[in-house]
Amino acid sequence: MKYLFLETYCQGSHALFVNGLSTYSSHDIDIVSMPGENWRWRMLGAALHIVDNIPPLEEYDGIIVTDLFNLADFKALVGLPCPPVLAYFHENQMTYPQPPGDKGAFQLGIINITTAVVADLVVFNSKMHKDAFLNAVPEFLKRGRDFRPKGVADKIREKSGVLYPGITLPSYGDVDAEKQTDPPLIVWNHRWGFDKNYKIFFNVLEDLDDRGLDFHIALMGENFGLIPEDFKQAEERFKDRILQFGYILLREEYEKWLKRGAVVISTAMQENFGISVIEAMIMGCVPLLPDRLSYPEILPEEFHEHFLYKNRHDLMEKLFLIISDYKRYELIRTRLAEKMRSFLWKNVVSRYDRVLERLAGDCSDASEYGKNELHLHAWDAVVRP
Repeated sequence: MKYLFLETYCQGSHALFVNGLSTYSSHDIDIVSMPGENWRWRMLGAALHIVDNIPPLEEYDGIIVTDLFNLADFKALVGLPCPPVLAYFHENQMTYPQPPGDKGAFQLGIINITTAVVADLVVFNSKMHKDAFLNAVPEFLKRGRDFRPKGVADKIREKSGVLYPGITLPSYGDVDAEKQTDPPLIVWNHRWGFDKNYKIFFNVLEDLDDRGLDFHIALMGENFGLIPEDFKQAEERFKDRILQFGYILLREEYEKWLKRGAVVISTAMQENFGISVIEAMIMGCVPLLPDRLSYPEILPEEFHEHFLYKNRHDLMEKLFLIISDYKRYELIRTRLAEKMRSFLWKNVVSRYDRVLERLAGDCSDASEYGKNELHLHAWDAVVRP
């Protein structure tokens, strides 16, 4: 079968997703993309550009879009007939932390809602994200001054499900402890955005430094050419500890740094899945993650006690234990890496293919998905080892 993937923000996790799905799917997937910049304008106006730059839609069995796109505008512009559309939500603007004084967030949230309403299938990247989105819709719509619509969340829920995004990494064998640095290397491979709460990360590193522990740091992740003041201060404070500072363009080089890493830390205020954390775990890093957001869902329960933290103090104590005696974690990080390989594209793509077949009306086993709802509980969305 043949599908058209419209990605208006081809950057970061969006780019990894569209390229991974098109590479591993058994179906033919054509891609029409736009650069990953000016994301607000992508949501507001990309449909006007896309509609004049796509192949004839009658060539396709279905269309795939993501959340930074106004699907309602697109469907109005192309008219009928239009192939069925699957909307994949990496994030949404209703629950995303907004900078203070941002008055444009409401309009963007409405675009997310109307996109979900007019899509034929809606897929979220975690159960936590799906629940957060559907719970947010009624409260968000109450912000309207009159004629507030009702039952919108129920309409979306009936056609919604969960599929974890695949991870794009080579199929490495066992974790190679010899390639990891001594002292242990602490990895930050997240976007340098305020929602990742990097202030807490640097505060904890300062405490660790004050307690006399030896460690190195790799500060990676996208920053779009804008270096926050906290990163500049950290570069000076930890100049003798930082081995890598800045985004790494070459994927192979980025993977080498992950293999050298000992621990990956997240202090995020917002995370709907966690591709960068899973990448690091597959490559041999042990994680320290908040006991909230998507992390309790993606991390197998047997590792929660070791690697989920409740607050800043808990983060500091768990990190102290890891850095103080990193060798004691060799067996558990090897087991963790093996578990997390279940997220590789080769292990998840068959479920995507079945959902795409369902989208086009050609799913031979409709009972798998239930009568109305896409029956893909989050833990069933990957093939567990």
